[in-house]
Amino acid sequence: MKDLLCDEFQETVGELLIRHQSILDVITKYQESCARTNRAVVKAVTNCGCLKVEAEKHPLPPDASLEDLRKLRDSHLRGKICDQCREIVEDEIGRSLFYLAALCNILDINLYDCFIKEHKKLNTLSIFNMR
Repeated sequence: MKDLLCDEFQETVGELLIRHQSILDVITKYQESCARTNRAVVKAVTNCGCLKVEAEKHPLPPDASLEDLRKLRDSHLRGKICDQCREIVEDEIGRSLFYLAALCNILDINLYDCFIKEHKKLNTLSIFNMR
């Protein structure tokens, strides 16, 4: 079912994308949508204040295990995104997904296949694929 929804989304994007058919247009629109997503998150911090960033370097003990490292990780994000900011960020993420699907269409790549391939790679490589 999930693969059908993803395929249907990609097909709908193909039907709706009329103005930006050039690979250059799609790449720059995708880049712009990602930047707008980042900007929406930043505005949740700087304009709204529902989120706060408290970033500092966390010392890592030299003998720390992988489990210790998992416990030490921190997003540096404090607070909870408010409904208004969440809606804006979700809209921007949606727009990014639209242009990602458009890029896949132009390159004749199935978005769901990319998702599955990456998921398998993460599961197979597990710890050796930390990013």
